Amino acid sequence: MEKLPKLSVINPISPAIERVRDVLFRPFNLGRWFVIGFCAFLAYLGEGGGWGSGRPFGRSHNAGSFDEVKEFFNENLYWIVPVAIAVVVLFIGLGILFLWLRSKGKFMFLHCVAKNKAEVKVPWSRYKGEGNSLFLFSFVVGIISFVCFAILTGVIIFCIIALKKKGVGIALGIGGIALSVLVMIVIGIGFALLSKFTKDFVVPIMYLRGCKTVEGWRQFLPILMARKGACALYILFQIVINLAIGMISATVMLTACCFCCLGVLFIIPYIGTVLLLPLHVFKRSYSLYYMRQFGPQFDAFSD
Repeated sequence: MEKLPKLSVINPISPAIERVRDVLFRPFNLGRWFVIGFCAFLAYLGEGGGWGSGRPFGRSHNAGSFDEVKEFFNENLYWIVPVAIAVVVLFIGLGILFLWLRSKGKFMFLHCVAKNKAEVKVPWSRYKGEGNSLFLFSFVVGIISFVCFAILTGVIIFCIIALKKKGVGIALGIGGIALSVLVMIVIGIGFALLSKFTKDFVVPIMYLRGCKTVEGWRQFLPILMARKGACALYILFQIVINLAIGMISATVMLTACCFCCLGVLFIIPYIGTVLLLPLHVFKRSYSLYYMRQFGPQFDAFSD
């Protein structure tokens, strides 16, 4: 039986840091930062936290206020419904657009890091098929996850209604809610791992082989099955890396906030990506150097 290569989560750190230096600081070129930063911006478009949570318009919860709101909606349904539908359609359209651009951007950013080049047009055209394949795969996975969570949410609502009934209804409601929440957590972790492995390993395999997403997964799956423990350790170490990167990002932004003009720059998504570009290059480089341990055929840095 062929001996599998030993995988280390520590060894890729040093070459990944060196890659950051080579790509961004040897030599330092501000224009180069903006080009690579644009590719990174597309690669992470729509990912991460939102713009912040809104506050309620009022604190009053008395019956009079509720009746006034209900009356307002009843009297203005003729325009509220079309506007609500238009807003939902707009957000769905933007979500699909962001997903498509993000799928293309992942190959563009990978190209810049792996080839040590600041290019937009070349990778946009060269990896058109791979980007579209990733988009369709992600879109289908997104629909499946939405359906799963919608069904479980419906079950939870049904169980909440069952709680109002005496006797068996209470036990059924509590048990159903607990089970549904547990299934939600398991499914959520499953989809998160699917997304993580796709971005970190399947996308580079597609980049190297020029194949579709399903074929990329077909090539990666035997490695995942044979190295479950190593891949689990990789995920745990990624949590550590993300925590460290989050702390560094927060420190940089808090320091910049001491100077009002600099703090404002981080609010602008593209500019914020450019300013934190070394962290993004490190994350992308780390997964590529880790994957290179699978064998020379998985070396994204080879010419």
